[in-house]
Amino acid sequence: MKWLILLPLALTLATAIEAADSPPAKPKAETFLEPAKAGQDYVDQGEYKNDWGGAQIIALGENAFRMVTFRGGLPGDGWDKEYKRENPGKREGNKIVFTGENGYRAELANAKIIINSDAGGPYTMEKLERKSPTLGAKPPKGAIVLLDGKTADAWAGGHLDERNLLAAGCKSKQSFSDFTLHAEFLLPFKPLGRGQDRGNSGVYLQDRYELQVLDSFGLKGENNECGGIYTQAKPAVNMCFPPLTWQTYDIVFTSAKFDDTGTKIRNAVVTIQHNGVTIHDKFELQGPTPGNGQKEDATGGPLQIQGHGNPVYYQNIWVVAK
Repeated sequence: MKWLILLPLALTLATAIEAADSPPAKPKAETFLEPAKAGQDYVDQGEYKNDWGGAQIIALGENAFRMVTFRGGLPGDGWDKEYKRENPGKREGNKIVFTGENGYRAELANAKIIINSDAGGPYTMEKLERKSPTLGAKPPKGAIVLLDGKTADAWAGGHLDERNLLAAGCKSKQSFSDFTLHAEFLLPFKPLGRGQDRGNSGVYLQDRYELQVLDSFGLKGENNECGGIYTQAKPAVNMCFPPLTWQTYDIVFTSAKFDDTGTKIRNAVVTIQHNGVTIHDKFELQGPTPGNGQKEDATGGPLQIQGHGNPVYYQNIWVVAK
């Protein structure tokens, strides 16, 4: 009977040993939907600029940051597309300190970055907030309004939240062939999220071709990041704004063409602007994108707002059919 008495003690000791040997639990990847609740990391994250160039500050959680510096200005606004440097940063008290080679040191506090290096300084960059020039674009005469902030009736599986924003994870009830599309989207702030876990969604044209939606602020701009045509083409420039900033897609789409036998004789073609900057110019789509992309044929198809487990929201969506 002694083993029965000792068994609970043995189990307790085994559990304690296992816990001691186990790595510490990773912090929960918090998701913020409102700037007012997102904390100081969100306040400091963003874009900064001076006469020499610009910088993007990306919050990575646990007081870690990355600064990407561009010569000439910011992406889509003066950057020469040649000089780009990245430096790690860490919060130290009431400031964030970034360090690098050749005595490089930058300190961020109170919406300003002060930069010094062996080459000189101090140089100051001040924070700014860019806004897409097409944000709030009104539907022209003859446009088909799919989302006006009043109802989600145009969407199968669509619903509006308390802010009258459309949650990702629905398809338009109407199908389209050749068209111009305007859509606006809002990405969540997930500082501990990485890769495809950082606000993932997508806009599927004709339910066949995915234009990626993702918090890619400060990243390289690949075909699986924001503005990328999934697996086929990366954007000409990464125009992703910081999360919790309204962003726009303006798209001109021409369907693939088929002959009488059903053989494709011309690829679908798309031109895309992200936040007012052309990131794909008359790009030929090489068939449906992987994942949800439906088979190509001579018919049109709906728009799909992909739901991927992240709270991504949309507003002001309209289409002009050709």
